[in-house]
Amino acid sequence: MASGETSWTLISVLFSSIPLSASLAATLHEVALDLYREDAAMRPVAGDVVSGRVVNLKKTLALGAITGPAFEARLETARGSGTVRYLVTRQGLELQGLAAPPALPTPRRGLPN
Repeated sequence: MASGETSWTLISVLFSSIPLSASLAATLHEVALDLYREDAAMRPVAGDVVSGRVVNLKKTLALGAITGPAFEARLETARGSGTVRYLVTRQGLELQGLAAPPALPTPRRGLPN
């Protein structure tokens, strides 16, 4: 699998007000991994075409069957400024040898007993 394809498997974007390239997704994934490893609150992002910061929301979120720790990036890019809210998937954490956060409880369906 190419690195661009990998980054889309490893993060799940909840919201983005700017176009998200494979290289930007990979950058956001790496910053989120660092924040998660260090249990840090915020980290700046800088590169040739992007600057800004990523905030560790210190929450586990779910998008359907996908769960993981949540992050928010506020970025300035060549295409303008914007916000990206995303989570690092459990698979993304496990591939890096990191313990994934506990799974969210599955909601019960039907009437209580």
